[in-house]
Amino acid sequence: MRGMVGGLLVGLALLVAGGVGWADAQGPRGTPQDRGLPDRGSHDRVASSPDLLALSHDGGDGRQQITVVDPRQRVMAVYHIDRASGAVQLKSVRNLHWDLQIEDFNSAAPAPRDIRALKEQQR
Repeated sequence: MRGMVGGLLVGLALLVAGGVGWADAQGPRGTPQDRGLPDRGSHDRVASSPDLLALSHDGGDGRQQITVVDPRQRVMAVYHIDRASGAVQLKSVRNLHWDLQIEDFNSAAPAPRDIRALKEQQR
């Protein structure tokens, strides 16, 4: 119960601090599959606004994970919340700018450049 209260408090703090409206109130209607998203179960939640995107996942190890993405600054932060104590721990922050400049990484063959080369040969 304390963990749920802690999760709710963090969710409220994110909403107030970032001006984020819950996706159910503003976002697309329908199931995740209707929106082209995988069904991740009833324990995953998404909140978004033009300024922030917040993703919440209930882990099976007594913690909740919150990922906050700032699409304008291209930065993401990951927090873990202990459900028993409500303690919030910042796990990582990363600027995505250079990550998004990589053409392909850790992908199986054929690489995107190989597919592009094949497509250009067909012309």
